[in-house]
Amino acid sequence: MKTLLVEDDVVTRRVLAAQLRKLGHEVIEAEDGEEGCRKFRECRPQVVITDWMMPSMDGPSLCRIIRAEGSPEYTYVIILTALDRKAGYTEGMNAGADDFVTKPADVTELNVRLRVAERIVRLQHEVRQLEGLLPICPKCKRIRVAEGQWEQVERYITKRSVAQFSHGICPECYASIVQPQLDALKGKRSA
Repeated sequence: MKTLLVEDDVVTRRVLAAQLRKLGHEVIEAEDGEEGCRKFRECRPQVVITDWMMPSMDGPSLCRIIRAEGSPEYTYVIILTALDRKAGYTEGMNAGADDFVTKPADVTELNVRLRVAERIVRLQHEVRQLEGLLPICPKCKRIRVAEGQWEQVERYITKRSVAQFSHGICPECYASIVQPQLDALKGKRSA
């Protein structure tokens, strides 16, 4: 998974980045919250692991910015903290964090949490794909908008977009439907 690691302590960041790479993750490093914010926007990682306390922008502030972005793809956020987890848990969750890991991060614990992150990100992706499916009648081409309610495609799209419709006949329908009808009418007029 593409993982953004935001940690101001260079030794901790390099050790953790090396461990993440050994676990098979593509790691992008940032030395503080501001750089982390820029790199998040550039590379749209699936996971962000951020230190809680950093100069210029702390982990919860970075998390709030990530959540405010409204990206269509979900980003799982893990906050690293040397603080008592219970003391900052509510603040971190309110900022939009998904999980917390106490520093120094144990690689086994972090691996387990990253496997959970991978599942959550995959499930979020699958949900978005399913949300994009529209039940449509193969015969009349109406779309189901609610249980037992169907709507014409044109009306459905017009209500939900700025699209405008003009009707035409595709070449296949013209050849298989319209042309035979025109030929039949010509035949009747000749007779």
